[in-house]
Amino acid sequence: MTPVTLTARSYVKRVRPDPARRTVERRSQDGTVLGVVEISPEVFGIEPNVAVLHQVVTAQLAAARSGSQSTRTRAEVRGGGTKPFRQKGTGRARQGSTRSPQWVGGGVALGPKPRSYRQRTPKKMIRLALNSALSDRAGEGRIALVDRWTFDPPRTKRALAALAALSVEGRVLVVLADDDTAADRSFANLPEVQTLLVAELNAYDILRSDWVVFTDETIPGGVGEAVAPPTRTPASRAPRTTRVRQAASVVEVADADETAPSSTEEPTVPTVPTVSAAQMSVTAEDESASSVADAGAGDEESDE
Repeated sequence: MTPVTLTARSYVKRVRPDPARRTVERRSQDGTVLGVVEISPEVFGIEPNVAVLHQVVTAQLAAARSGSQSTRTRAEVRGGGTKPFRQKGTGRARQGSTRSPQWVGGGVALGPKPRSYRQRTPKKMIRLALNSALSDRAGEGRIALVDRWTFDPPRTKRALAALAALSVEGRVLVVLADDDTAADRSFANLPEVQTLLVAELNAYDILRSDWVVFTDETIPGGVGEAVAPPTRTPASRAPRTTRVRQAASVVEVADADETAPSSTEEPTVPTVPTVSAAQMSVTAEDESASSVADAGAGDEESDE
């Protein structure tokens, strides 16, 4: 009998990236840019979890079903208390009631009854699905932020002008606070706009909308610190007087390099005059004659 070896099952844990930091333009109702602010990375910067989104949205749609469908069984259908014909002698199949499922007008066997389709979903999963939906819209740049709504009295025309100033189009989800009653009435007549209280914000309504519009009071995670636009800092560029002095020193060094002899130039070699063979022979004869004369003069001096 061969021994059986049991191996431990290895699990690979998926490491998700760190939340991304995203910014959004903070505007007024008329579209004026008030600044650029940072939004919560834990809410708007995570990687969307598609599996959790699917499960939560399915549970939400299931919970929205009324579950009021109902059919009557043979016991609930009126009538049928008498045996339709005798048990034997007719040649037909025996029947005990005209309200049996096989009879026209009879009850329904195994039909639907009122029930609840609600599924139990953990709170952490609901929160993760909401953050995943918000991060998906933030990653596409479809999050708009308004400081506050100033509809007094409510006007649908002003609501249309506000959406046009914010450059949002398609299906728009406007998240309101409890006291934004005038804004709710202003957007109520627009078929492509859905208003929702901040306490009722959910993943399904976010996914079915193209744009999500928040206010400073309703944005999840709150409004972060203002992010200044990129500008040139004084440290990145020297003062003008320093730049002038640096330019003058560069010019002086260049002039000195031009006046100084170059170290790469070859040294000057003195030219040697060329002498022909005839000139060399005449020179040799002259030198020999002068040497003979000098020798004779020396002999005469010694005789004296």
